[in-house]
Amino acid sequence: MELRVLRYFLTVAREESISRAAQALHLSQPTLSRQLMALEEEVGKPLFLRGSRHVTLTEDGILLRKRASEILDLVEKTQSELRETEVITTGDVYIGGGETDGMALIAQAVRRFQARYPQVRFHLFSANADDLFERMDKGLLDFGLVLDAVIPGKYDSLRLPAKNHWGLVVPKTSPLAQQAHITPDDLRQVPLLMSRQAHAISDFSQWLGYDFTQLQVVATYNLIYNAALMVQAGVGCALTLNHLINTGQDSGVCFRPLFPTLECGMSLVWPKYQVRSKVSQAFFRLLTEQLHAPPIP
Repeated sequence: MELRVLRYFLTVAREESISRAAQALHLSQPTLSRQLMALEEEVGKPLFLRGSRHVTLTEDGILLRKRASEILDLVEKTQSELRETEVITTGDVYIGGGETDGMALIAQAVRRFQARYPQVRFHLFSANADDLFERMDKGLLDFGLVLDAVIPGKYDSLRLPAKNHWGLVVPKTSPLAQQAHITPDDLRQVPLLMSRQAHAISDFSQWLGYDFTQLQVVATYNLIYNAALMVQAGVGCALTLNHLINTGQDSGVCFRPLFPTLECGMSLVWPKYQVRSKVSQAFFRLLTEQLHAPPIP
């Protein structure tokens, strides 16, 4: 399975048209069609449903699209690492993270690093912890930024001086908006949009003092932005971390912290025994220096 053909396949999947894909690839349509048929013959399964005006992916095509994207991303990352020299002039660092203001610490380190090495590029990937761990296991990310409570044992980690507090995003018209805090009993009374990550945090289960099944979970989410839109629409209240959404005057929602306070630390993680590129090693050293530097008076 040639990388060139995988790129052809992804272009057709994106364009949903062999003719448009051929134009984008600067190939003739018959040539591209032959390459696709050869690919289908190689995998032994049809990858496209061909209509009169456009093509769509079969279930096997959808799987190949995901794997082909990962393969080409890994090839690009590997080529970038192999081009590195002992003296860092260019390179790429791949960092994944959920929606958290802990990323501000990473951003400060990125700014300082690029001041030293302006031709190094950073690639950010936003996702929940499960997706980040999957991409790190496949070598597609150098580092992941996750909550301390969800770190598996096969990862090394660097604790960041960032604390996140759990709370509830509620419509400003809700009676809960008049409260200073949200208690476990309050959560039982309202429809909830819950982060799938919360189920994996034992501290949250202990904080509740009762089983998750007693909550009225009407939806789950992996990133908070769309969940906040659901709150504004009156679907329910979203359990999330602080400082992640706009709660300004025009937002229509507000954040109320849980009580007793429930907080969670943040860590930068990476697979144990991972062979890191020179540029990612240099970035890690700078980040470590930044975290241990004395505060500026």
